[in-house]
Amino acid sequence: MQYRPLGKTGISVSEIGYGAWGIGGGGRRSRRRVRSRAAPGHRGWQTFIDTVRGYGESERICGQVVREHPGNAIFVATKVPPKNGIWPAPAGVDPMDTFPGKHIHSSLDKSLRESGLRLIDVLQFHVWSDEWFGRGDWLETIEALRSEGKIRFFGISINDYQPDNALELIRPGM
Repeated sequence: MQYRPLGKTGISVSEIGYGAWGIGGGGRRSRRRVRSRAAPGHRGWQTFIDTVRGYGESERICGQVVREHPGNAIFVATKVPPKNGIWPAPAGVDPMDTFPGKHIHSSLDKSLRESGLRLIDVLQFHVWSDEWFGRGDWLETIEALRSEGKIRFFGISINDYQPDNALELIRPGM
């Protein structure tokens, strides 16, 4: 397995991460999901898991895998869904309608409870609009969550067809 730096975080992760959408099962128990629990940690080579509460039981299962393998360097990324429930983010929407601080904090607390983890390595916004840069209270909230030790790093999820919609955020090195 090859490893590479994860952005500017200073951590090294496997080039192949584990997208945990498929193990969530939308709340249904299945033999496939039980077997798939082995994939992210039991085989010992994936070091990066991407999940979100919207993937059914994915956060719970990923947290269980991490707790079962305390010696493995497994990094977990999860996402905050937009409060207004709109994917992708349309132009002209106020960031306080999508990612107000209280919503970010509440979503992270739910993710921590569901996963049983004490911190999330990378907290991501599930949608993004560069119009939001410098507006709203999201940045102060992210900084507070870092200070509280609930997250290590912050990221965003953008649409494949909108790669330029993150330039304002990455220019200052967020």
